[in-house]
Amino acid sequence: MGLIVQKFGGSSVANTEKLKMVANHIMNEVGKDNQVVVVVSAQGKTTDRLIAEESEITKNPIKREHDVLVSTGEQITISKLAILLNKLGQKAVSLTGWQVPIVTNSEHTNSRIRYIDNEKIQEYLKTGNVVIVAGFQGIDENGDITTLGRGGSDTTAVALAANLAAERCDIFTDVDGIYTSDPRIVEDVRKLKTVSYDEMLELSSMGAKVLHNRCVEIGKKYQVPIYVKSTFEKESMGTLVADKEPFEDLVISGVTKDDYISRITVVGLENKIGRTYQLFKLLSENLINVDIIVQSFGEHITKDIAFTVKMNDLEKTLQILEENKENLKVEQILHCENLSKVSIIGLGITNKPGVASDMFEALYENNINMHMVSTSEIKISVLVNNNEADMAVRAIHHKFFSE
Repeated sequence: MGLIVQKFGGSSVANTEKLKMVANHIMNEVGKDNQVVVVVSAQGKTTDRLIAEESEITKNPIKREHDVLVSTGEQITISKLAILLNKLGQKAVSLTGWQVPIVTNSEHTNSRIRYIDNEKIQEYLKTGNVVIVAGFQGIDENGDITTLGRGGSDTTAVALAANLAAERCDIFTDVDGIYTSDPRIVEDVRKLKTVSYDEMLELSSMGAKVLHNRCVEIGKKYQVPIYVKSTFEKESMGTLVADKEPFEDLVISGVTKDDYISRITVVGLENKIGRTYQLFKLLSENLINVDIIVQSFGEHITKDIAFTVKMNDLEKTLQILEENKENLKVEQILHCENLSKVSIIGLGITNKPGVASDMFEALYENNINMHMVSTSEIKISVLVNNNEADMAVRAIHHKFFSE
């Protein structure tokens, strides 16, 4: 007898008919003599609806009360699924995040799990119950309801799998695995049989929406095998996310894009020890997340630094820099809006000569200009105009995956 954690997203539990399909997946595992813990999201667009109703009252709600409101969606799902399973003759019990309890820090709307007390879950499993846990939520040490941020149900599921030493965590969604690119952009995508934790982290961070990156981090840390499967395809084998050894031959796992990027260029920063540190410390203190950074040295006394931030941080970042322009000894602050980051991802990518040139050739052949380039051990990213991003993804995907 093994212990399996299953997670079902909002589209998988959107109505009663889909809940019946979810129940079949659960009963199938129980039929294999496995203990099953299920994590579910709110049904369909429930969370979006709750947020819209909240915005009719105020655009700036108290975060504690926001968490109380949006956590109710998952509570509806867990109770409905428990009622359905019991009707089908399978003992099942529903638990909210605070009933488990899943204890988090107190950062409302984006809290992080500190620990999980699994005693109650274990007691219910021993008596033959399927335990259905509300995803996305927990409780802090003050007894306040917290939420883990959008995509947080994935994190709940993998954290429970790690805590309970589960054999694996199955993430059921409306796609049957992880693909080499977004099927809505590229026609000839390929489904990956397996992908490493590191590659999946990059795919998630670079714009792939299949898995929440925090759940992948937990999976890697505790070596939890994660399967991404389709709720609606009975024989779906899905994609396995786990450690794998890189091959000598290059394997590109995917081409992704991340939209709504802006580039800021700090021109004429004094070329003095500590100035770069002061610049990025200032941004960090104001909770500005910086991604690609490129530094070029000027004529002895100044240097230019270009970096990217999300579009929703642009106005705040420019204001902070203008207010501190004199202290930083900056000559000029420039910016460029409406960019996208297009990336190729694969283990051993930097050890294979010609990968970057192939990527750049694909862009050149399609007359697409690159604004910035960034590399790491497993990815190469370029910044392009937003209106050319889909074309760039298709061109690069064709270069690496065409027959």
